[in-house]
Amino acid sequence: MRSGRNQVAAMTQAEKTEPENGREKEKEQRGVKRPIVPAAIPEPLQEHIQSDYVIVIHPGSSTLRIGRATDTHPAAIPHVIARRHKQPGQTYSCDKWLLRDGLNKPESNEQRQNGLKMVDQAIWSKKMSNGTRRIPAVPEQARAYNKQMRPAILDHDSGVKWTNTSHNEEYFVGEEALFVNPADRYDIHYPIRRGQLNIHGGPGGSVTAVLTDLEVIWSHVIQKFLEIQLKDLKYYRCILLIPDIYNRQHVKEMVNMILMKIGFSGVIVHQESVCAVYGSGLTSACVVDVGDQKTSICCVEDGISHRNTRLCLAYGGADVTRCFFWLMQRAGFPYRECQLTNTLDCLLLQQLKETYTHLDQDICGLQDHEFQVRHPDSPALLYQMRLGDEKLQAPMALFYPATFGIVGQKMTHLQHRSQGDPEDPHDEHYLLATQSKQDQSSKASADRKGMPKPSMYDDVRSQGMDPERGHMMESELGPSQADGMGHSNDGEETSASLFSRKTMVSQFEGKALGLDKAILHSIDCCTSDDTKKKMYSSILVIGGGLMFHKAQPFLQHRILNKMPPSFRRMVENVEVITRPKDMDPRVIVWKGGAVLSCLDTTQELWIYQREWQRFGVRMLRERAAFVW
Repeated sequence: MRSGRNQVAAMTQAEKTEPENGREKEKEQRGVKRPIVPAAIPEPLQEHIQSDYVIVIHPGSSTLRIGRATDTHPAAIPHVIARRHKQPGQTYSCDKWLLRDGLNKPESNEQRQNGLKMVDQAIWSKKMSNGTRRIPAVPEQARAYNKQMRPAILDHDSGVKWTNTSHNEEYFVGEEALFVNPADRYDIHYPIRRGQLNIHGGPGGSVTAVLTDLEVIWSHVIQKFLEIQLKDLKYYRCILLIPDIYNRQHVKEMVNMILMKIGFSGVIVHQESVCAVYGSGLTSACVVDVGDQKTSICCVEDGISHRNTRLCLAYGGADVTRCFFWLMQRAGFPYRECQLTNTLDCLLLQQLKETYTHLDQDICGLQDHEFQVRHPDSPALLYQMRLGDEKLQAPMALFYPATFGIVGQKMTHLQHRSQGDPEDPHDEHYLLATQSKQDQSSKASADRKGMPKPSMYDDVRSQGMDPERGHMMESELGPSQADGMGHSNDGEETSASLFSRKTMVSQFEGKALGLDKAILHSIDCCTSDDTKKKMYSSILVIGGGLMFHKAQPFLQHRILNKMPPSFRRMVENVEVITRPKDMDPRVIVWKGGAVLSCLDTTQELWIYQREWQRFGVRMLRERAAFVW
């Protein structure tokens, strides 16, 4: 293998100067297994790419999953970096994890209480499997017990250590970053929040700083966990998995970083929802990705993500964790020193959520639990705790997001039209403008000849409202939101209709849709009844945010109860899939990216270094497997 690699490295220069001879030599060496050094522009006869030399990167808000396409499981590392202060006396900065904007507004607590009332009503209205009503557990009963609990000391040494910073390393990545002592003059940064680059006005919040953090994290992980030297990445290619609702500028910058900074020889960019369908072995599905920071929903049919069905909800597993903490505090949570600003306490709360919360209506009444608190430089403590309905109420907040108490924030995101890119002159704006001029010309010609004018449907298509491309916001809002949004007949929107459309979009995006309602809305945006039936028959739940006991029957029951009556008669079986092929739902997207690397049809999607240097972002429009 090594000798093959050296042989290729030696051949590349000769191949550039003597392409004909290079092809002959390549043919002679077909039987040699070696990494492929791609040509500047791939040729039809180029050898099939070896999956050993394809790295699949799935960058999540809280976890980075990365590995060779041939690996059984990816490496999963906390997607965080700790950077040493550049100057003495610099203020400590730590990006928020469980905390977020909009929680401390005057209306937050009232909204939280109203959401909790709706949750309690939903719990009471659904009977248990034995046909009886569920008896609610009153928080006061648990509070009286929890208030008198004091921790027991298990050991005077917790066994947990702070990360050793004595060598003044410039940065720490992953778990090491989480365990850096706040007194050690390091800032903590999460480069991705809610599925997008974490751009903000604070320290380390510029686009350049965030991209630098991503480059350092990914390069460190590739060397430490995949044991690949950066100088050898010229032999490797990368598959980058991005959210369905993506920021074009951010994706362009990440592709540039992968090819020009980290040094991969080629890259493919693909969407998470399509890869989830590949990874689960399905052909079509309504993909529901419940992550730590956001929840995205999209309908995928035959490998195509329908753009007008895409929704991104600005809440996820971290919000459930914070809600569970609030509910436990109402019940007298015995670990009274717990703070949402403390990273180690946040890790503990996440562990408690994953251990105790559920969506099983049959579990009721008060139950006793115990948990340990192990922090550096502190004894190991054992706490006793009594909980009741809090364990069911917290995950149900996903269906009643008012319970999160988030006020004044944009809670629902849609795929907006591109703002344009000076490096990509022939973008959708150019295509729409030229198409509109052609249509106007054809109308004028038809008038002169006395021919019938193009239909209103042609007008709609000329404005980019093709259901498959979904460039206009009306198609993205779906039938229920698009009513009453008019257009003038000459293909130009009046200022009144434009204002009306923007207002409608703004109102819709301000709503906090529950998970079940968002799924129904996404399916309703499909263009045909046949597609809708397919989606109801295959609702694929992925990500780590809905891995609660009995989540599958719970979600299936809610979808069945709320779907339109007409489809209730048409759809034979509403199926919610939470663990396809018994796979961990957190790695399904990554698995799909690995499957993608093996497909013959994928080979024409690669974007190579020299192509990117020459053509830039235009290569994404040319090669992306989705409408860029």
